[in-house]
Amino acid sequence: MIRKSSKTEEDPNKKPKLSYWSKTKCICPVCQRPFEKEEMLTGSGRMNAGDLTDELHRLYIPSPKYGPVFPLIYSVGACPRCHLAFFWKDFEDITDAASINALRDDDENRKKKVSAIFPHYNLNQERNLLDGAAMYYLALLSYEKVDLGYAPTFKRALCCLRLAWLCNHLNETIPGYNYDFIAKVFYQKATFFYEQTILNEMDRTESFSPVNNFGPDIDKNYGYDGMIYLIGILEFKYGQQTDLPLRYKKLDSAKRAIARGFGLGKSSKAKPGPLLEKARSLYDQISDLLKEANSIDFGDDDDEE
Repeated sequence: MIRKSSKTEEDPNKKPKLSYWSKTKCICPVCQRPFEKEEMLTGSGRMNAGDLTDELHRLYIPSPKYGPVFPLIYSVGACPRCHLAFFWKDFEDITDAASINALRDDDENRKKKVSAIFPHYNLNQERNLLDGAAMYYLALLSYEKVDLGYAPTFKRALCCLRLAWLCNHLNETIPGYNYDFIAKVFYQKATFFYEQTILNEMDRTESFSPVNNFGPDIDKNYGYDGMIYLIGILEFKYGQQTDLPLRYKKLDSAKRAIARGFGLGKSSKAKPGPLLEKARSLYDQISDLLKEANSIDFGDDDDEE
């Protein structure tokens, strides 16, 4: 007599799941249609945290069971009908008529632009790396059309930075499709939008007060200090180099901002250790570059610290 096992045996050919479809559907504010919300599963060795890069991007170590994972691709959603894309919370928050009308009129433009860079993306399946990158690009184009009251400039900066990371991962996964070049373009756009975020806040044309989590990745919120650091590291690594006096001026400004924000030399909840260490390293690198250039007045570094 053969006894049946009380446990269901796992199909060895079944692909391990990285995500699930939420029971609560998302309502698109533009076309008013519900669509599925995909969320990443955690635990069981799916997310093995690796190094933190100098851009505050958390890398994850692939596991034999799940392979490479990219948790940040699940932070945005996209409507399969009109290709509107936002960070999930903004599907509920962005409701004003002017923004909705502008988004509705731009749907074909969004589809055309995204298809040119991420061909054959699919919004109706469990997302892969290319689908996730396409959703971030859709979000970048969507935030271009929303009211300044929703802090779209910061959100465009965040989308661009994450797009650069994802394009680099795409280049590693499927080399030969120029995603390394596209990553550089998004890095440059991120540099511009982060700097513009600060300028808009200073002249009171757009506040970033609606932002709850500055990221830039999903594992930790580095807050305003993190944004100041990012402006420095992005300008240092990806800023323009055709107008060198302007480059040195921006780097000197970034160095001084870092000195003001991180000059205490002590780790705290507001200035966590890893960020403080990276800010110190960046400060030294910028100082060395500016001294080598010898084209501006550096002031007294000791006084800044």
